[in-house]
Amino acid sequence: MTAAALTLTLEAHMLAIGRAARAAADTVRKASPETRTQAILAMARHIRRQAPQILAANARDLDAARTRLTGPELDRLALNVARLEGVAEGVEAVAAIPDPVGEVTERWTRPNGLDFARVRTPIGVIAVIYESRPNVTADAAALTLRAGNAVILRGGSECLQTSLALHAAIVDGLQEAGLPAGAVCMVQTADRDAVGLMLAGLDGAIDLLIPRGGKSLVARVQKDARVAVLGHLEGLNHVYVHSGADPEKARAVVVNSKMRRVSVCGAAETLLIDAEIAPVLLPVLAADLSALGCVMRGDEQARAVVASMEVATVEDWTTEYLAPIIAVRVVDGLNEAVEHIRLHGSGHTDSIVTDDAAAADVFTREVDSAIVLVNASTQFADGGEFGFGAEIGIATDKLHARGPVGAQQLTSFKYVVRGTGQVRP
Repeated sequence: MTAAALTLTLEAHMLAIGRAARAAADTVRKASPETRTQAILAMARHIRRQAPQILAANARDLDAARTRLTGPELDRLALNVARLEGVAEGVEAVAAIPDPVGEVTERWTRPNGLDFARVRTPIGVIAVIYESRPNVTADAAALTLRAGNAVILRGGSECLQTSLALHAAIVDGLQEAGLPAGAVCMVQTADRDAVGLMLAGLDGAIDLLIPRGGKSLVARVQKDARVAVLGHLEGLNHVYVHSGADPEKARAVVVNSKMRRVSVCGAAETLLIDAEIAPVLLPVLAADLSALGCVMRGDEQARAVVASMEVATVEDWTTEYLAPIIAVRVVDGLNEAVEHIRLHGSGHTDSIVTDDAAAADVFTREVDSAIVLVNASTQFADGGEFGFGAEIGIATDKLHARGPVGAQQLTSFKYVVRGTGQVRP
């Protein structure tokens, strides 16, 4: 087959996916909340039933990826029995949250008697492009269905076999509940041209596109997409240890923020600490992190306190390591910490550790990130921890949705206006 014929075949395949998703979106929107709930629960049951096939597919993906991916990237890709059970439990958690479709978020009456209601409504067809995170396949399927949408999924080449196996289980769950397979469509090729076709909108089939992956993927989507995009930038997250911090709280928050799981987007990448407390507390924090295998790269003041640190470069302040590495800077108070975050952060997640309520208030007011924490780990940047059941990603845009993107954030709204025969003079 010629290259031109192959291109036509891929384009035809992708347009067929778009048509299937668009047709299914109408059915899903009209389905009752109970039907959507039963479909999500059935998806979880089939993920468990098909665990051997899913884990076998994941093993094939891992074997193929070992020569190309680093340790943290392999960790994001890897599934085991416990992690797959966590995927199924995450789907069940989405089934348990209230169905947002039809929820009245605001209502008022005008002097002329007109009754106005703002009502949540599905967006329609959502496309999700993601990299080596197979759990996104299940999370995105459950969340979009909960919000009354259809979804087109395009996973990374590294997790293609895993995603296809998960998708097979998801489709079985949909069909068991009487919903069309097109409600969750999966691009079944690693051909990068498929992404370009999605960015073009599949002949109007796609209403919203969500990229979840590295900086280059998000940049390409935001540059080339001809449909609306919900942005998810890298997690250049900071923990700032203020002079008013309780030392034990600081130790717990810093270590957990960095080392609980280094490969997630909520992991801390930079530690900021006040000069006033650095001589006493920074060596303790360094010992805690070093004991867990974390490499520290410090500025001149940090290295004056802990000489074993590597030298931090300018690039370290803007690097999402997703690895056991953390940049360390000693700052001269709250204002300098906030300014550092403003200059180098990605607007994802930032935390302050302090018992000074006034300092905490300034930090939460002036740090303009999607998630701002006080005395808590940055690893709480997760839709499940927010009570959303799961998430598709952490939106760093400032329009439509911001922070963890759960079912509510995957709806739009319409105004329903009821009258008694009013006409406008």
